Amino acid sequence: MKISANVRPAQGQAWTRALALALLLGTAACTAATTESGVETAPAAPSAPADAPAQQSASADHVRWPSVKSGVARDPAVEARVEKILAGMSVEEKVAQTIQPDIASVTPADMRRYKFGSILNGGNSAPGNNETAPAREWLALADAFWDAAMSAEWAGEKIPPIWGSDAVHGHTNVVGATIFPHNIGLGAMRNPDVIQKIGEVTAAEMALTGIDWDFSPTLAVVRDDRWGRSYEGFSEDPEIVRSYAGRMVEGLQGRPGTPGFLGAGKVISSAKHFVGDGGTSAGKDQGDNPSTPEELRDIHGAGYPPAIEAGVQAIMASFSSVRGEKTTGDRDLLTVALKEDMNFDGFVVGDWNAHGQVPGCSNTSCSAAMNAGLDMYMAPDSWRGLYDSTLAQVRSGEIAQARLDEAVRRILRVKIRAGMFEKPKPSARPMAGEFNRLGSPEHRAVARQAVRESLVLLKNQNKLLPLSPKRNVLVAGDGADNIAKQSGGWTITWQGTGISNKDFPNGQSIFGGIAETVKAAGGTATLSTDGSYKSKPDAAIVVFGEEPYAEFVGDRPTIEYSPADKKDLELLQKLKKAGIPVVAVFLSGRPMWVNPEINASDAFVAAFLPGSEGGGVADVLFADAAGKPRNDFKGKLSYSWPKRVDQSPLNRGDTNYDPLFAYGFGLTYADAGNLAPLSEERPAGARTGADGVLFGRGTVPGGWTLGLRDEGGPASPVAGNAGATGTGRLRVAGVDRRAQEDARRFTWSGQGWAAAQILAAQPIDLTREANGELSLILDYRVDAAPSAPVTIGMDNATLPIGGLLRAAPVGQWASVAIPLRCFATAGVDMSRIAIPFSFATAGRLTLSISDVRVASAAGPQGRCGQE
Repeated sequence: MKISANVRPAQGQAWTRALALALLLGTAACTAATTESGVETAPAAPSAPADAPAQQSASADHVRWPSVKSGVARDPAVEARVEKILAGMSVEEKVAQTIQPDIASVTPADMRRYKFGSILNGGNSAPGNNETAPAREWLALADAFWDAAMSAEWAGEKIPPIWGSDAVHGHTNVVGATIFPHNIGLGAMRNPDVIQKIGEVTAAEMALTGIDWDFSPTLAVVRDDRWGRSYEGFSEDPEIVRSYAGRMVEGLQGRPGTPGFLGAGKVISSAKHFVGDGGTSAGKDQGDNPSTPEELRDIHGAGYPPAIEAGVQAIMASFSSVRGEKTTGDRDLLTVALKEDMNFDGFVVGDWNAHGQVPGCSNTSCSAAMNAGLDMYMAPDSWRGLYDSTLAQVRSGEIAQARLDEAVRRILRVKIRAGMFEKPKPSARPMAGEFNRLGSPEHRAVARQAVRESLVLLKNQNKLLPLSPKRNVLVAGDGADNIAKQSGGWTITWQGTGISNKDFPNGQSIFGGIAETVKAAGGTATLSTDGSYKSKPDAAIVVFGEEPYAEFVGDRPTIEYSPADKKDLELLQKLKKAGIPVVAVFLSGRPMWVNPEINASDAFVAAFLPGSEGGGVADVLFADAAGKPRNDFKGKLSYSWPKRVDQSPLNRGDTNYDPLFAYGFGLTYADAGNLAPLSEERPAGARTGADGVLFGRGTVPGGWTLGLRDEGGPASPVAGNAGATGTGRLRVAGVDRRAQEDARRFTWSGQGWAAAQILAAQPIDLTREANGELSLILDYRVDAAPSAPVTIGMDNATLPIGGLLRAAPVGQWASVAIPLRCFATAGVDMSRIAIPFSFATAGRLTLSISDVRVASAAGPQGRCGQE
């Protein structure tokens, strides 16, 4: 990264003032809030460590980052031991320490042969490829990898491996774990003490399953809510991120300088993703951050100095670019800013094959990343080729032996600090196997407190809330009894999809919490997802919102909620029209334009993604026996809430800042909660993409077209529920699946080739989705089997699917997932797709389709074709 200024921030209060001024363009309110919170005078820079990169190596125009003193003091005994171990290692063993494979593609036998320094489980990886594997299987697999490494032949001292995992809102890869609100909700909570408790609980639950290392906390400062990882950020304001960073690290690792640091029930922490992933243009995941060097440091980098001060032992480099240069290959950031300016002496790990995105690199070869300062490659499925190429590059001098030694030295230092050399195998460690601690009542109580304090009340017309629990309450909406939906992505599976309430044995849905509260008070709570009822209720609580997603799958073209599917709005309006007071509980990973839904509600609660403790919602919605609030609303927006569809980015301090609800807004029961009707006007052409849903409830995204085409002719747009090609070879009509005419029946006459197609308003880019092993998922019902070959396609590439349709039971709904890579292999330019879906045959076929989407398949992906 080439930087265009030569500014070093002053120490102490001068640095505080500089940071305050940088926070969102230096508004008076922001400056006051920042300076009042205070930043301690930065300590003098420590002397250069033995393994530090050469000083004065920054480009001449480098902007200096603050000098930081880690809470973990250098220990001469540790350093001497590092050097002794390093001296006895072969070059092969050194390279292996820098490679991190995923458990889905590496075996204990591979570990015994290669002696890798680390393994990880990605979002969709689990013991035995079973994402709902019980905790004991996680612990058994940890033992297997540890045993393999420690039984291998070593040139010198045996080096234990460490296992890393994305426990980003609790130990959520494991069934039964305590699931906390995602970070966006925790930012609204404004409670660093609870943040530390969350870290402590997460570390304890990880330790009992034998996992050593958490890829957390995420310190992104989110500046564009269209970003699919917005919910992973605590706030748009760097001050909240700064105030939470060190406390989460301390919760996970323990306090430096105390006997409990990285001891029993603690795990290694990784601050991520260094740096700027929350500021990419248009909110594109793995995109480019155009910030100035000062903005990058003062806004996006605000959480890293306190994390280092708290003793964080690992930092994960970002997938993203900064001003056109991939961070994973940026020496000015990884070496100069992080290791030299901020004196970070732990190790830098990459993200999932992120090194392969560095110019001149591939997933299996990237000397540029290590030369830039990366110490450990995350090479989930590329480890074998990467090991071979890195070993060859060290031997040839392309990677200097000194650079390799520095990387390994840092990894060894962290392992020694974490006591890995003294610890027995995972199952023999303190707390290991104590599965009764997983989702224990004490742990869940911390999560429930976090839920209560993170809810933000946006509207309370005529003070409808709190509700009396003694009345007849209807609980509606598809999020009401859906723990997976209220938990969001990174929950058991990568995308948080393909799971149900049975996979949360220690969790409680929002309805479950409401029913428990109301029953205890003598009232009645009735679950009715569609809002139907036999006797008119006294009030209705409607729980709805975004479906789970993670990473780039959640990238959106706008921040409008549910543009192609208005079932939630229709439900709210139906209840309101019936004269029933309506409380909306909105589940989302970001603030969204929901003006119509707010208008259709008497009270509106932004619950974000509260996790497994649905009872925390009921704790705040209902009154006690005396009619007083059981708990008041404490949540304050840590993200600005949009007034218009086109307000993204929207951040406090912006020029012409005009949100619907400003940063920091949040009603309490003492406030007047009335709200005048909101504008429901949408700017024409605001929507330009698909949010992963290509077809749902009988419609395509706004601006898109469902077309029918005869061979050699243009596509005829379908207006409404019915249509036909000019020859009549293909006809479409509305059909019911879950609701009235929410699906379409396509009938091919067999008189010649014809196709049903979805045409995008503008070409869409599915490159990352194809690389990320996502699928085109089709929900279909065969009403009359095909008489000739059938194809499914994107653009001009097609795959056979007739065999699948002929084998399908007639009249039964089913789902098929076709990996996007199949279409890429067939020749589709995944960066520019004009026709993301087509279905064609020359024979007879009657096929109903209810949903077409791009998403993570719930189970193993299907084949690329079947005829």
